Amino acid sequence: MKLLNRSALSVRPTQHFVDWINALEPTVGDDDLALEDVERESTVYLIPEMDTPENLDAFVRERYLEILETELRAWEEDERQWPETLDWSLFQRFVRVEHSYLAIDLDNEAALEIAEVDDSMLLETDQD
Repeated sequence: MKLLNRSALSVRPTQHFVDWINALEPTVGDDDLALEDVERESTVYLIPEMDTPENLDAFVRERYLEILETELRAWEEDERQWPETLDWSLFQRFVRVEHSYLAIDLDNEAALEIAEVDDSMLLETDQD
């Protein structure tokens, strides 16, 4: 077990986000995604260690657009299909953020690997 010098943000969708996903390709009744379906796709972001709620709030407000765009892109790569205004209010309606002060790696076998993330990597992951 290894303690990482990071905190973590779990970004979970809200029903508003799920409604947007379902509106991308309207279906009939039972084919719509439910919040529980989309929550299984939640993302964890490693962030610098945050020691106060004020620092965390400032960090999230500084990076919310990057997080929101990543979450939208995971479901729809065509930005023309995204909501017209990407702002703090939409972020708050579309996702719920949960903070963890500690990040611990339980894998004693494999070393951590670092790779730059770009849009093509996100799209490849979604198609696997």
